[in-house]
Amino acid sequence: MAVGFKVKYYWYQVGHGDFLHSFFSTISYHLEQNGWGTEYPFLLNELYNGKLENKNIDNAIIELEVIKMKLQNYSPAQVIWDVEDLSKRPPWGDNISKDISNLSNYFITSEGEDLMDMLMKALKKGLNTNLDVYIENL
Repeated sequence: MAVGFKVKYYWYQVGHGDFLHSFFSTISYHLEQNGWGTEYPFLLNELYNGKLENKNIDNAIIELEVIKMKLQNYSPAQVIWDVEDLSKRPPWGDNISKDISNLSNYFITSEGEDLMDMLMKALKKGLNTNLDVYIENL
């Protein structure tokens, strides 16, 4: 089952739900000292729970820019597959592209696009069209 970001009729496919959960788990584990959603509430609380209201998209864009910058300081080996079970590893293990140099460019969608870049496109689409951004299963 594919999961992605939806802005009205616009669809931004991520891939498997576990992969998207890994993205958010990695952010929370490494960048939120006080737990899930404490530093990045618009992305990790609001969007992760299914709906980012249009009025909060500006804040979510700022959060994503900061996250991308900070994740450059972490190696691909530091990816978190599931913050609730740190023993879980990605199904591909350490077999990743040599183009992946850190956690800011680790997450590549099923369509071959950088997940953070694609999320930014979805956020900007919501901002420019005055619409909410959703996480949905296809």
